[in-house]
Amino acid sequence: MHHMRKSKNFRESLRFALNGLADAWRSERNMRFHVAAAAVVVLLGLYCQFDRFEWLFLLSAIFLVMTMEMMNTSLERVVDLFTDEYHPLARLAKNAAAGAALLAALYAVIVGLVIFLPKILPKL
Repeated sequence: MHHMRKSKNFRESLRFALNGLADAWRSERNMRFHVAAAAVVVLLGLYCQFDRFEWLFLLSAIFLVMTMEMMNTSLERVVDLFTDEYHPLARLAKNAAAGAALLAALYAVIVGLVIFLPKILPKL
């Protein structure tokens, strides 16, 4: 059995973290969707010439969604590691993590509406 060991230095820790991001990109459809949505939103933010605070909120929302998606994936895998049979606590843990990711996504939508609508509505 392969045992994960704690990294000994920053470079190794960074490599582990980048491998985690790459794995999420390859294996999680939601992560690919969030990255694509973030790219579109960043391009729209550049077009709308967001100020510093608009960028702060936009980037905070983007990173919160991606962070929660990574945590959701992590928890799902840990639960699956311990049981492949139905267990009510496993279901509750997975649902809670998915709920946290959903809350982050709702926050991102609200931030998007608050900062984009005032820029778009006058042009309609």
